Amino acid sequence: MSKRQILLINDMAGYGKVATAAMLPILSYFGHPTYNLPTALVSNTLDYGKFNILDTTEYIKGVFPVWKELGFRFDAIATGFIASEYQAGIISRYCMEQAARGTVIFVDPIMGDEGKLYNGITEAAIKSMREMLSVAHLCYPNYTEACYLTGHPFHAEGVTLGEARNLLDHLRKIGSNSALITSITVDGQSSVVGYNHSEDGYFILPYTEIPVHFPGTGDIFSAVLIGHLLDGEPLEPSTQAAMDAVYRLIDLNKDNEDKNRGIPLEKYLNVL
Repeated sequence: MSKRQILLINDMAGYGKVATAAMLPILSYFGHPTYNLPTALVSNTLDYGKFNILDTTEYIKGVFPVWKELGFRFDAIATGFIASEYQAGIISRYCMEQAARGTVIFVDPIMGDEGKLYNGITEAAIKSMREMLSVAHLCYPNYTEACYLTGHPFHAEGVTLGEARNLLDHLRKIGSNSALITSITVDGQSSVVGYNHSEDGYFILPYTEIPVHFPGTGDIFSAVLIGHLLDGEPLEPSTQAAMDAVYRLIDLNKDNEDKNRGIPLEKYLNVL
């Protein structure tokens, strides 16, 4: 099968394996020609508490006309961190144009975790992410992000399977064809739930949690998921493969001294 060209629209961290810095090596390892458009340049992972960030909206505004003129096309676009509502408008319009030509749009609405928004993420970011979802073929928020996007209350103890499906339905109403919700406790069990548009079916995949925190695990999940999907695998086994990869990588690195810099991926690509 010929390899698919993918564009990553996400932030780029100078220090730490997160976002574009985590996804590029994985998708390249899968053999997909991978290109990138940074939404922001970030000095280091936010987990260090101090960081410097440069919004690249002006740069992006100049990139799209050049790419259009040169006739650059992508088989898939994966979006992550979006720096502002204004930036979301520019990027979602570009994604919509590309989708009309057959490009598949993956949206990871990066906003928060454990019931709260990340450092520096504002209420306006939620509107931005809804705009991105409206052009998505597949979105995969975590439970916190799904609650913010749909206006549902966050329950630390988790939800029932019926409530999880209701959340998926609300994500689809915003516009995403298929949807996953990661890091959601369903009937007491850590799980990923999904709705597959092409099969008109729901699924649930339970997992065992390793009690350590690394930034960038969501980006690893995203890259492995997309790698399998671009290789033509269905959504449910692709999701399971991404979950297995994240579990193995966390397990292999759980004793690392500085977890804030993320998982040193280049060392472990063969695990994927």
